Amino acid sequence: MAADTQPEVIIYVVSDSAGDTGELVVRAAVAQFHPIHTEIRRVPFVHDEASLERYVAQAKQHGAIMLYTLVLPGLREAMLQLAENHGVTAIDLLGSLIQSLEQKTDRKARQEPGLNHVLDENYFRKVDAVEFAVKYDDMRDTTGILKADIVLVGVSRTSKTPLSMYLAHKQFKVANVPLIPEVGPPPELFQIPKEKVVGLTIDVHYLNGIRKERLKALGLPDSASYAKADRIEFELQYAASVMEKIGCLVIDVSHKAVEETASLILEHIESV
Repeated sequence: MAADTQPEVIIYVVSDSAGDTGELVVRAAVAQFHPIHTEIRRVPFVHDEASLERYVAQAKQHGAIMLYTLVLPGLREAMLQLAENHGVTAIDLLGSLIQSLEQKTDRKARQEPGLNHVLDENYFRKVDAVEFAVKYDDMRDTTGILKADIVLVGVSRTSKTPLSMYLAHKQFKVANVPLIPEVGPPPELFQIPKEKVVGLTIDVHYLNGIRKERLKALGLPDSASYAKADRIEFELQYAASVMEKIGCLVIDVSHKAVEETASLILEHIESV
């Protein structure tokens, strides 16, 4: 072997799930030994002792290291014994941590391979829903109405945007549409099942106070038409006529926290 030739290390990553966790750990470790060339051989979805024995024998033949993320106790014990019998270096990535957590919590592990992927899928669904809510906020693109799980409609300052974001974190894709008399409702509102649409209404005087505070926060006088009671009443009457035409559920959000309104919406969605 030439003096400048780097040795190759083979590492088997064995898992009763996809093996992503084990491979990430191996890559993090071998990065510390650059430029040594390392070959990672992932062995996913191993569910029986015969398969384990076959891969341990291969690892022995190649002088490889084995790292395993086996959730099922029977497989972990079999792997430990096989590695010992064949004289193969095998590292248990999860076993000791699972045992420590069982002792600390006084609870048994669920022993279900792949649960981290379930969490990952939930996470990415949540991210998709949040991105959807941002994209289809305030009728920026009315095509979102046709793609949404839930469509919120109502006049300005009825908590449409915060509700959209809250529901997005529950993995629902939400579009929200402001109802403005001078603009008119988008036709897509009448092209989807009415059960998907939720109308938000509010007390005139309560909304009057909210809008005045909004104008102050923007450094504007609270005497603007936007915050006048007669203008608000006109908008609410118009919104009520649109909601009646759709035939959707209507929720009064006056004095309600976002979480409370969201709970009512979820109850409605789950019941249809």
